[in-house]
Amino acid sequence: MAAEVPSDALGRRVLCGTERATVRYVGSVPPTAGIWLGVEWDDPQRGKHDGTYEGTQYFKCRHPRGGSFIRPNKANFGVDFLTAVKDRYKLNDEQDVQHETKNTLVFGTRTVEFFGMDSAAVRRRQLNQLVDISVEKCAVSHAGQKEEISRICANTRHINLSKTLISSWETVTAIASQVQNLELLDISENKMKFPSTLTSVSGIFSKLRILALNRTEITWTEVLLCAPGWPALEALYLVCNKITALERPDNVLQTLKLLDLSKNQLLDGNQLHLIAQLPRLEKLILINTGISSIHFPDVGFGCKTKMFPSLKSLVINDNNISQWSSINELDKLPSLQLLQCYNNPFMDTEKNPETLRQLIIAKISQLEFLNKSEILPAERKGAELDYRKIFGNDWLAAGGNWNPEKNKPSEEFLAAHPRYLSLCLKYGPPEEGELKAQQPLTLKNQLLTLTIKCPEKPEQKPVEKKLPESMTVQRVKGLLYRLLKIPGSELKLSYESSKLEGKEVELDNDLKPLQFYSIENGDCVLVRW
Repeated sequence: MAAEVPSDALGRRVLCGTERATVRYVGSVPPTAGIWLGVEWDDPQRGKHDGTYEGTQYFKCRHPRGGSFIRPNKANFGVDFLTAVKDRYKLNDEQDVQHETKNTLVFGTRTVEFFGMDSAAVRRRQLNQLVDISVEKCAVSHAGQKEEISRICANTRHINLSKTLISSWETVTAIASQVQNLELLDISENKMKFPSTLTSVSGIFSKLRILALNRTEITWTEVLLCAPGWPALEALYLVCNKITALERPDNVLQTLKLLDLSKNQLLDGNQLHLIAQLPRLEKLILINTGISSIHFPDVGFGCKTKMFPSLKSLVINDNNISQWSSINELDKLPSLQLLQCYNNPFMDTEKNPETLRQLIIAKISQLEFLNKSEILPAERKGAELDYRKIFGNDWLAAGGNWNPEKNKPSEEFLAAHPRYLSLCLKYGPPEEGELKAQQPLTLKNQLLTLTIKCPEKPEQKPVEKKLPESMTVQRVKGLLYRLLKIPGSELKLSYESSKLEGKEVELDNDLKPLQFYSIENGDCVLVRW
C-alpha cells in the first residue's frame, strides 16, 4: 500500500533515515509509475542530481548534486509538538527512566545545559509542571491540537525546537501562541520560510526575552518583518545566516540588549552604523563577519560618539581588521568596557603579546576587560606610561614640546595616537632621559636601584637593593624572606614614586616582573605583613 502524501507536502521538511531534506517536488517521474518526492538534501553529498532527470527539470537545487527522488514511504514528515514532547520525556512509559539524560540550548557561542529533564518529568508524572521543554533533534513538524498545548504547557517558559522538521515561521507562531509565558525560544538549525510581508502576531511573543535563530537562513529584512511581534526581546542570536546587508530597525528591537551576528558576511563595517541607534544594546557579537574596519564619523578623536550609547561589550574575533585606527575608534564608544579581538591582522604588527595587550589598553581609556582578562589599575597605569614613553620620540618629531605653549603635534600624529596628549596631561610628558636611545640590554642596564622600606615596622631600617627589572614579584618576596624571615605568602608589596606623589601602586600579581608595573630607579618598595 502506497504511503499517503500530505496535501501540503511541497516545501515541507522530511527525515529520511538520519538525513534531513526539503520537499521540492511531488508527482510522477516517467517512465516509472506512482508518486515520487523530489527532495533537496541538507547534505548535498547525499544527492544525485540538481532536480533534472532524463532531460526534464522537475525542481531546482542550490547544489548541482543536491537532489534525489524518493518514494513517499521513505520520508518521515514528522509529528506534532505534543507527541514529540511526550516521547522525549517518556510520559507514555510507566517505567522509571534508568539513565539521566542531558539536553542543551545553544545561543550563539553560549550553551545552557539542562540535566535530568527526562527523569524529573517521569517522577513528577505531570508534563504541565515543566518549565523547560527541549525537543531538539526530534521530528516536530507541526503544532497539533492547540488547546491541548495551552493546557499542558501552562508553566512552560523555555522551549528548544532546534534541528526539528519545522519548515515555516507560521508553525512556530502556532506553537508559541499556546504557551502564554514563553520567555526563551530556540529554533536554530531549521531551514524555514519566513514572512515576506509585515504580519500581525500581536501578543504571541509578548513575554519573549531570548530568541535563537541560528542557521535558519533568515535575512535581516525578514528579521525586521517579524520584530514587531517581539516587544520585550532582550537577546537575539542570528549566527550563520544569509545576512549580508543591514537596515535601520525603526521602532523595533528597541529593548534589545544582546545581538549576535557572527558568521554573517557583512564585510562593510559601515553596515554597523545602521544598527548604532539601538538604545539599550549592551553586547554586540561580530565573530567572523568579514569586517575590515570600524569608524564612527559623527565625532572626532577625544569625543564620544552618539552611536551605540549603551554598548558595554564588543566581540570582533576572526575578522579582517588590519589597521590600528579601528582600535583608536573604539575609544569613542561611551560605555565600552569589554573587548575581544582575537585573530585580526592588526595583531600581527606586534610580535610580543604583552606589548600588544598594552597598546590596546592604552588606546581605549575605559576598557576593563580585554580578551577575557581583567585589566587591573596597575596594568593600565603601566600600559599608559609605557605607551607615553614608546611614542615619545615620535611625539617630539611631530612637533610635540615640553613647553605647553609650543606643544603642537601634527594632525597625522594625533590621528595615529589620539590619546597621547591626554596621557601627557595625566602623567606629565615623558622626560628627556626617558626618550634617550636605548642602551644595549646588558644586566647592568636592566638593574633597578630601589629602596625597600617597612612603613609599619620603624625598627626595620630601609635598605637599598639593586634588582633586575625582569625579576618577578614572587622572587622579590623570596628575597625579602631571607632579609626579614617573613614567609612570602604573608607579605604585601606596593611601591611609591616621586612621579606619583601621595599614591601607592600595589604589586598584586606574583607572576609579573617589576617592569610590568613601570617601576624605575629611585622608587621605593613598601613591605607590609
